Amino acid sequence: MNVALWVVVPYIALTIFVVGHVWRWRVDQFGWTTRTTQVLESRLLRLGSPLFHLGAFAAIGGHVLGLLVPKSLTAAVGVDEHLYHLVSVSAGTVAGLMVVAGLGLLLARRLTSPRVRRTTTRADKVLFAVLAVTIALGLSATVGENLLGGGYDYRATIAVWFRGVLTFHPDPGLMAGVPPLFRLHALSAWVLTAIWPFTRLVHVWSAPLAYLWRPYVVYRRRTPIHRSRHV
Repeated sequence: MNVALWVVVPYIALTIFVVGHVWRWRVDQFGWTTRTTQVLESRLLRLGSPLFHLGAFAAIGGHVLGLLVPKSLTAAVGVDEHLYHLVSVSAGTVAGLMVVAGLGLLLARRLTSPRVRRTTTRADKVLFAVLAVTIALGLSATVGENLLGGGYDYRATIAVWFRGVLTFHPDPGLMAGVPPLFRLHALSAWVLTAIWPFTRLVHVWSAPLAYLWRPYVVYRRRTPIHRSRHV
């Protein structure tokens, strides 16, 4: 069972992730979009979208730091375990609450606006359900285990296992003693990885980053300005 959950499932999800993106790009480039509904309702979107996206960026950054950066490296730069635990739990809790609030507003918008609700596809419903479960499990693990509980050093087990998956040397035994909330959160994250190419999440790879360094666009009037001459 350990091999099935912590070796087979990750590689199946990663394979679907890569092949699915290639397939989506080849057959559905016009659908590679968020399918924005801002013109249909913007009141809740104006608050919910920034909360969700900023919280998600912060949560992803925390996961990258916690899973990909070894403990030896943070210790080498002077960050001891207590300081790392304090920062990660505090920032993770804030980011998680922002994501929950943002997603809640976005879901409320789709439920309360008939026009927005009609634009919601089956893929959107599956995505929202998986996102909600993944976020709830992650926040519960952070608050329940690391903030209110005795704390769990996931960098000694989950992080090592995850880096092993990426380097094709997974050790499923590392996940045997991991608390259930962390394991469920990891499995839900693999489900999210597998469905990613078939949902609106593909738009993150089309972020207009070139706008940050492109030259300014100079606009000119189509008709010249007539200025009066004073004698």
